[in-house]
Amino acid sequence: MTVSSNDSTQILGTYFLPIRVYIEDTDAGGIVFHAKYLHYMERARTEWVRHCGVGLRSGLSDNISYVVQKLSIHYVAPAYLDDELEVTADLVDAGRVWMEFDQKVSRKGEVRPLARATVRVACVALDSGRPRRLPEDLSQLLQQHLASKPSSQQYQE
Repeated sequence: MTVSSNDSTQILGTYFLPIRVYIEDTDAGGIVFHAKYLHYMERARTEWVRHCGVGLRSGLSDNISYVVQKLSIHYVAPAYLDDELEVTADLVDAGRVWMEFDQKVSRKGEVRPLARATVRVACVALDSGRPRRLPEDLSQLLQQHLASKPSSQQYQE
């Protein structure tokens, strides 16, 4: 896993990913299937990491993978076919082997979330699935990001 020198200085706030709801995301009534929210959140976290300049493919060659270790989700209201959504990913905490995100799915232009989740992602060895330390460059980037956040924005459980 490598952090590109050009992008590593980009400390991000909340990352926003636009998503449109397609027929494949919905049930017969045009309502988004509950598991699709997890797909949307996965994409937003991946884009957050990519936007920080972290090379995910190089991590695979270094025997590094990431898995969801813990997930808490609250579904507030449904999304529907053709809705334009905004999915957010905001790093709120990190440890030696994990990073934790606060994530929301909202309709474009609306503040009220349709779904909100706390997602902890652990770093594991690809060949064994056992926990391993986050790569040093990524760990430094996460700590730098967390240190740059106003204390009032720190995650409270």
